[in-house]
Amino acid sequence: MNKKPNRKTAMLNIIELVKNDFPFDDESVQVCGDTCVGCPKKLLELVETEIQYWEHAIEQEELPNLTEIARFAKLCKNVKRGLVRNGILSAETKKHT
Repeated sequence: MNKKPNRKTAMLNIIELVKNDFPFDDESVQVCGDTCVGCPKKLLELVETEIQYWEHAIEQEELPNLTEIARFAKLCKNVKRGLVRNGILSAETKKHT
């Protein structure tokens, strides 16, 4: 039987998956276009800010509670949906979040 991860590990796992799946360094996303359905640039900035906050908080030994983990995962899921709608990510991307 697999043991569930603790809160710190769970948050760090989500952060790692998001960093691998989202195109934070893609310069084409950083330019505003005419056909946006929700601004991909702003969506990625929002997630990146949350990641920086949680990485810093975890370094300071501030652990997220389960509600905060769920909220962050939901944010990432919704942003991913927006990126798919804008054609930034494909719908076939692995479903981690």
